[in-house]
Amino acid sequence: MTKFLLIFVLTLSYAFANAERHVQMAATFFEKDAKNYVAISLKNDKKWHTYWKNPGDAGIPIKIQFFENNKKLKFIELEWPYPKKYIEQGGVLAYGYSATNHFYFKIPKDQASQLANKKIKVKGQWLVCKDICIPGQDEITINLDSKLIGKSHPYAVNLSEVSEGLEKLPKVENKPNNLEIYLTKAKEDNRLALQYTFSNFDIKKFSNKSNLLTPFPAPPFDYKHEKLYWDEQNKTLYGRIYIDWDGIYDEPENPLPEDGVFKKSVRAKFLLNFSKDSQPTVIEHTFYQFSMTGDESLDKYFKTLSSVQDAKGESSTSEDDKGILYYILFAFLGGLILNLMPCVLPVISLKLFGLVVHSDEPRSKIIKHNFSYSAGVIFSFMVLASVVLLLKSGGEKIGWGFQLQSPGFVFVMMIVMFVMALNMFGLFEFVTPGGKSLGNAEIKKGVVGDFINGILATILSTPCSAPFLGSALTFAFTTSNFNIFLMLFFVGIGLSFPFIITAIFPKLVSFLPRPGVWMDKLKYILGFTLLLTFVWLYDVLVNIIDFSFSGIYINTIFALIFFAFFLRKYVTKVFVWNVILFLLPAIMTTYMVNSNGLAVASSTSSTSSVKTGNLKWNKWSEKAMRNLADQKKWVFIDFTAKWCLTCKVNKKIVLDTSAFEEFVKEKKIELLLADWTKRDDYITDFLRKYKIVGVPAYFVQSPDGKVFHLGETISIGKIKEYIK
Repeated sequence: MTKFLLIFVLTLSYAFANAERHVQMAATFFEKDAKNYVAISLKNDKKWHTYWKNPGDAGIPIKIQFFENNKKLKFIELEWPYPKKYIEQGGVLAYGYSATNHFYFKIPKDQASQLANKKIKVKGQWLVCKDICIPGQDEITINLDSKLIGKSHPYAVNLSEVSEGLEKLPKVENKPNNLEIYLTKAKEDNRLALQYTFSNFDIKKFSNKSNLLTPFPAPPFDYKHEKLYWDEQNKTLYGRIYIDWDGIYDEPENPLPEDGVFKKSVRAKFLLNFSKDSQPTVIEHTFYQFSMTGDESLDKYFKTLSSVQDAKGESSTSEDDKGILYYILFAFLGGLILNLMPCVLPVISLKLFGLVVHSDEPRSKIIKHNFSYSAGVIFSFMVLASVVLLLKSGGEKIGWGFQLQSPGFVFVMMIVMFVMALNMFGLFEFVTPGGKSLGNAEIKKGVVGDFINGILATILSTPCSAPFLGSALTFAFTTSNFNIFLMLFFVGIGLSFPFIITAIFPKLVSFLPRPGVWMDKLKYILGFTLLLTFVWLYDVLVNIIDFSFSGIYINTIFALIFFAFFLRKYVTKVFVWNVILFLLPAIMTTYMVNSNGLAVASSTSSTSSVKTGNLKWNKWSEKAMRNLADQKKWVFIDFTAKWCLTCKVNKKIVLDTSAFEEFVKEKKIELLLADWTKRDDYITDFLRKYKIVGVPAYFVQSPDGKVFHLGETISIGKIKEYIK
């Protein structure tokens, strides 16, 4: 945390002169059991909080100093009060304090005799946060009497509460016999896993709104978030906290030992809080070595257990818990807005075209068509929920739009879009043995066609992350299995809502023009929009496979598909020739798949930077973020993907503008780009840490290392709110 303290000192004069105060400090010198103590009371404004010794993902701990005649006094600092666990903006984990808290120091006997009737100056420094964070400080003077009793109370302080609070501080105790703690090597470089088991555990007395183990700072350990799992059969609680090894940033470098034995033992302290009915305690544990194996096998075992959250039936931990109706509303609004997203518009346009066709039909038929489309949407979202659940149960790390990270799926969708476009251009119309047309007319008018259009709308909508959708999807993907189905159901209701309404109130389609000759020309426009969707999917595929090998096959396959339909329409309908022409692309596709031509290319890019205009974007990694924080630089991070059209829109209207370029150069902002086009578990894990399951996602990292999530949509003004 030294980097944060350095920034704190450098910005102190500006902050103290300009920042609004949100913390008040009071001091009480008192005697108890023939010992002299001082209590420093900090009162936070409502909804503001300060930070514990280990602030979490970001923040600065409270700092208290004492002086007598400009000489610094060394009082004995007692344990701090048990901190509260916060989830800040962007899903950042923090440990700290709200309301009023008391911090205690014991005055050594050798100093006590020298401080009688003296003036003591107390200086306090902190970082106080709500939606923004503000450095703050206060300085007060206390006149002590001959018994070292004195006080300075700018606000009302309950003296009996201060005295009683001393007894409630966490006390150092031996580690319980049924708690085992050990270290293993994680699969990632420079990462360890702190693992622990608590046998004979009473899950009913534990609240997942606090940690079981809250780690004190212990460089070079950089602790991440605690994950807890419950073994109901054996009444055992399992926990894990990943630890980044920060020794690689020391001077000289202190690498993680390859043999698992530390050159210098690491003494770690933890706050242990296993029951709502008992006071938290402090336990200590010394690590001399770590196991080189075990984390992966334990990871597999964890997949068979319930998270503590699921076992207790509690909602996700947050500073202000929100009801299920809140997320249902967001899911519905997010689905509704998806109708306006560019990735869905081609299929929505086809459905609107169908509304025009059906506008003269009886109300019962309009209801049937629109509800068939809506059924296709909702059915697809339920299938998607089942797939998500299946992948999660298998331990896969997935996010919104994950299916477009699969080359095979993208290739199939390309064929569907391409063939639909050819259909719109009138290039084919099949006839069944019974003589009924299955081409342009019947497919678009039938309920089967409506249902299929609903499925396509769902498939094309999932790469888009609309406003409101992020919160609902995060809630779904990170809580119970039931919520996955519930949230995706209401996203489907939102996406199909315009057609549900027009089914109930058919007269609402009266604003559409009457059917006529113009519709034949409109079909070509719709075919063109489908070709644009095909081009978008083509670009996605190019970026996730080794196109140097597969490109010739893919291009030839689509050329053959086009020629097969063209030949059948304008040259010959001879059955043999038709079979040959349709078999050729099928054979080439089979060969390409068997040759692994649709395998995902390696996610490790040889390119460490990308140039856009006059701006240089470096490749994102958490290590790059830490390095730039050490250099005290502002950082803007873009999490994007080739298949994300919302990302492309934001890039065009914000990130590729001269205004953004000028702002970046003016503030000397470093730019990092995280490309999620191909599967990347590091990106998935980072986004999950901030409660995000899809892209786009934008972040700002301040020079002191604090990270802010800007949401799915950005503007120059919004970025300037964080970078000043």
